Amino acid sequence: MKKNITLTLLLFVFFISSCSKGDENTIDPTVNDDVNYFIWKGLNAYYFWQKDVPDLANDRFSNFSELYSYFRKYSSPESTFESLLYQKGTIDRFSWIVDDYEALENSFQGINLSTGMEFGLKRYTNSNTNIFGYVRYVVPNSDAATKPITRGMIFNSVNGTQLTDSNYRSLLFGNNTSFEVGFADYNNGNPISNANTIVLTKTQVSENPIAIAKVINEGNKKIGYLLYNQFASSYDGQLNAAFNTFKSSGIDHLIIDLRYNGGGSVRTATYLGSMITGQFTGQLYSKEVWNDKVRAAVNADRFLNYFTNEIKNSDSNGNVILQEPINSLNLSEVYFITSGSSASASELVINSLRAYIDVKIVGTTTVGKQQGSVTLYDSEDLTKNGANLNSEHKYAIQPIVLEISNKNNQNEPNGFNPGVNIPGVSIAENYGNLGALGEKSDPLLDRTLTYILTGSKGVFKSENQEFSEIYNSKLALPSSNNMYVNLKR
Repeated sequence: MKKNITLTLLLFVFFISSCSKGDENTIDPTVNDDVNYFIWKGLNAYYFWQKDVPDLANDRFSNFSELYSYFRKYSSPESTFESLLYQKGTIDRFSWIVDDYEALENSFQGINLSTGMEFGLKRYTNSNTNIFGYVRYVVPNSDAATKPITRGMIFNSVNGTQLTDSNYRSLLFGNNTSFEVGFADYNNGNPISNANTIVLTKTQVSENPIAIAKVINEGNKKIGYLLYNQFASSYDGQLNAAFNTFKSSGIDHLIIDLRYNGGGSVRTATYLGSMITGQFTGQLYSKEVWNDKVRAAVNADRFLNYFTNEIKNSDSNGNVILQEPINSLNLSEVYFITSGSSASASELVINSLRAYIDVKIVGTTTVGKQQGSVTLYDSEDLTKNGANLNSEHKYAIQPIVLEISNKNNQNEPNGFNPGVNIPGVSIAENYGNLGALGEKSDPLLDRTLTYILTGSKGVFKSENQEFSEIYNSKLALPSSNNMYVNLKR
């Protein structure tokens, strides 16, 4: 939830008592020194594993000059930040730093510099190095939307160069604003280039995460289908409107497609759970666990999120920008479509609801991200509106600050595995035959409809190709696979 946690004076003093700008300082600080101190202060205050990192101890530095000198051995703020993470890549897989917090803020609301071609990347079946991409979908009002690009197309080169595991980042996610994509025929996972090439240009794209909201009439059933690609709070009103359509149509069942949803706002995730249900208003939705410092200083109730019957969103100044009743369906069962790209807030909704209603999933195992983060800025209280926000740089950090569970203290750090730790059907996307999203030609949606109508998992062949997927276009965005809360002074 975008939760307003007040930093009391006691808490703030406790955070920085060991090293403050009032200390005698013999070093004239540079901008990088300021950034390094901000990184240390933010992680010392909020980082979930703060007590496990010796360099983040309260008494690690006796004065400011000592801190400056110590972190000058790192070549960049990024290196400083990574040096302070707890077992990066194994325990902490999701904390990160950005050098442009405006781009990060935009990304949280679905605004990114992008071609609009959303894709996944996979290795050739007969090669350990060659890579091909498959188009997941095209974002409306983007450059890709003006080109003959559709879901399911395969590409294997950029600017005439074969994609490999050593060059795909620079070719697809570098500073180049325009590049030529070479398409190919699938050929059972070993694509063969064809003559089709298309030049794509990155522009500022605003993506509505409510990609498809429709009612499917199947047999004598009315089934709501929602393809939802990000928990972006600026679209909470549109999400609620989609549920109004489902409600007025009198749907019998609901499918929520989260296969490309890497997460977002915890508050929006709580709203979505409340839209699906409605019979649990005021009951516990999820529980957050923060580090010892925060828990000692903040009322415990502030870490509890509850089902609600109202959307109430405010801007950074506390002004209410959206307030309306939630359109609830009062369902006792819901179906989710998932993949190896379903993460954080997507998993939160699944996890929270399974403690109350029947939850079934169709697809493949989710990421397993039960942790949340906050955006911290270089100001006195680490918020963007805090006093003396440093205007010399735009660095922000997005550290993991909490773990989240449902009312029964459950979460799944290894992800939700359909048919194993949650009821469902295990089936991966077939990159040679993706079908159309929102239509029965999509094998995952078709399988879900069969599951609803017959209760049978059926007989199917699951190649689990997705397990070898190495990257996707959404992971390159500033927001990436994130579940976040907001701190406000």
